[in-house]
Amino acid sequence: MDKLLIRGGRRLQGEVSISGAKNAALPGLCAALLSPAPVTLANVPRLQDVATTLKLLRHMGVNAERSAAQPDQVQIDASRIASPEAPYELVKTMRASILVLGPLLARCGEARVSLPGGCAIGSRPVDQHIQGLRAMGADIRVEHGYILARAQRLRGASITTDMVTVTGTENLMMAATLAEGETVLENAAQEPEVADLARLLIAMGARIEGHGSSRVRIRGVAALHAPAAPHRVIPDRIETGTFLCAVTACGGDVLLRDADPSLLEAVIERLREAGATIDAAPGGIRVRATGRPRAVSIRTSEYPAFPTDMQAQFMAVDAIADGAATIVETIFENRFMHVNELLRLGANIEVDGRTALVRGVPRLSGAAVMATDLRASASLVIAALVAEGETRVDRIYHLDRGYERMEDKLRALGADIERVK
Repeated sequence: MDKLLIRGGRRLQGEVSISGAKNAALPGLCAALLSPAPVTLANVPRLQDVATTLKLLRHMGVNAERSAAQPDQVQIDASRIASPEAPYELVKTMRASILVLGPLLARCGEARVSLPGGCAIGSRPVDQHIQGLRAMGADIRVEHGYILARAQRLRGASITTDMVTVTGTENLMMAATLAEGETVLENAAQEPEVADLARLLIAMGARIEGHGSSRVRIRGVAALHAPAAPHRVIPDRIETGTFLCAVTACGGDVLLRDADPSLLEAVIERLREAGATIDAAPGGIRVRATGRPRAVSIRTSEYPAFPTDMQAQFMAVDAIADGAATIVETIFENRFMHVNELLRLGANIEVDGRTALVRGVPRLSGAAVMATDLRASASLVIAALVAEGETRVDRIYHLDRGYERMEDKLRALGADIERVK
């Protein structure tokens, strides 16, 4: 199993390119199931979750391959869907696999999709997906760990979800594109990745209005087609935020090429409060930091508020900041598992329920730590970059699910980091 060895204490200098967004690429790949014509996505990152999704599509009989000439492009030919099924063996490794449910039901009239199972950071129920599809006329049963869904043709409906759910909004929006009549989604997720999916669907012939707001209207069409040009996946705002946190913690001057500052305004605002200078630059974002950051309190919430996927990384900044800060996690109940690992590095953090009190310390010291989930692994890398001595980060397969060549990018900025077996 691979590990990262990091020797901290170096400032970060130079340029690095931000990859395409994992959380936009995955629903985009699933959306290709709605069209009998080939769909091409560009700026698709090389990540474990993307590889799993391509494997899942191939299991269904879909041709899904990266372009040899342009490796950032993936073409999905779903002209033939031999088996509208997502087996447990694939779904258990990646909860986003549930996103095939809506497209399969709309296109094939049936779907057999494994329930995703447990998640380390907390409960992610799929009941909102099921309730919404039932409102659209689907016959759905849950048996032996599988969602069994059938529908002659889905019908438009007015659906108000009990909670804001990103994958729920995406699943129902995709299903509604081929439904008869009009569907209105109330309390819809407003994340940039949802809006990016809507733009792809519109390019495929869908009729969608209001994407990016809490009320999305979809008028069903008889069929979708291939986009006129490859759809370019938006840059990854969480990878962007992770590098912004790393520079704020370590100090330095870095240009993040291809980054979009409009996608993470809440994160940039808090990092500016911490003392970083962050500006839009030609082709990306420039971040500069000198000295010890200031402690800043945050509270996670749905977009456009501070994202839960940046909470762990920001905690690593607060861990070495001047002062004390509170971090309140409102989305997932178990998303403080990185705290115990940060304590091993010398952080001073107390947790009470969903609130963490972080008292900044002047320095951290290297130690062996273990990643517990995707974003926790990123927070440990940031902490290790500022810690004295050597830190070994185990179980970095979590990191590989959401960050493309992170150690190579950090090394290009001057970090002393290597991957070892």
